[in-house]
Amino acid sequence: QVQLVESGGGLVQAGGSLRLSCAASGGTFSSYAMGWFRQAPGKEREFVATINRSGGNTYYAGSVKGRFTISRDNAKNTVYLQMNSMKPEDTAVYYCAAGGFYSATSREYDYWGQGTQVTVSS
Repeated sequence: QVQLVESGGGLVQAGGSLRLSCAASGGTFSSYAMGWFRQAPGKEREFVATINRSGGNTYYAGSVKGRFTISRDNAKNTVYLQMNSMKPEDTAVYYCAAGGFYSATSREYDYWGQGTQVTVSS
């Protein structure tokens, strides 16, 4: 059983930056692909970014490509999401997830964190 805990959320002005972290415990972190998803009020959860087990491959949603960067440190059992040039439409609860497959599909992920709120003011 893998436990995931996100941190780093908060309030930022448009154009600003935040770095989210997700610390994993209870499993072999390097055996999981990791993903970030987000859910805005009244909207369905959507894919943000994913990274494979080694960190050598990444994939992004079109809405964040070029602004967000996903990375991982397998020695620290942590995955990160660096968010730059943030926009009000990035406001959401951000969730990290662990799964067996490098995928943009939420059903491919078996373990989820509790989420961290990110608010971008205009």
